[in-house]
Amino acid sequence: MNTPIRVDIVSDVVCPWCVIGYSQLARAAEEIGIAIEIHWHPFELNPQMAEEGENLREHLAAKYGTSPEDSVKARARLTEMGAALGFTFDYADDMRMVNTFRAHRLIDWATEQGRGHEMNLALFEAFFTRREDLNDPEMLVAVAAGLGFDRDAARAAIEDEARAELVRRKQGFWTAQGISGVPAMVIERQHLVTGAQGEETYARILQQLSEARAA
Repeated sequence: MNTPIRVDIVSDVVCPWCVIGYSQLARAAEEIGIAIEIHWHPFELNPQMAEEGENLREHLAAKYGTSPEDSVKARARLTEMGAALGFTFDYADDMRMVNTFRAHRLIDWATEQGRGHEMNLALFEAFFTRREDLNDPEMLVAVAAGLGFDRDAARAAIEDEARAELVRRKQGFWTAQGISGVPAMVIERQHLVTGAQGEETYARILQQLSEARAA
């Protein structure tokens, strides 16, 4: 049986291009029949974000200089791209950007149980499809419970300071490797691909690596 191609994805769960990039990669792998093994790694787009978060449109305007018109166009484009890949973006004017450190703690905990990928995808959906607050511990516990995890264990993981330190070290590892934006995919531990590159590009990369293995 062929060993899946390993893909490490440095990502934040409030990053729309992380959803798009992963979905493109997964679609490409499925279409060309090459198995992949996904490992998610933590990155915070807004580590200094206030506890209450910020209006998403105002946040983007302040951080990137995005105009209201550009914001509308970007949301429409992402929504269209997501729909083509089977993912629902449901933007609204009152949507808020939040800090994601608690969410990363929850993913790290789920990863230890072999279910980090499942948790990561569930949190993407919670934020972009249902517009839920990923900084709210009770909302995070509800997402975990929805996947069949024990509520008390999930709550403890979110509050665990040793877990927090572990996640910070993991974040530091990737930033020390020069990762300053996401998504950043490291394929087979050696090929760095940044941004959402499209199904054709991912298919070509996977095909080349598969052929190199066979050779």
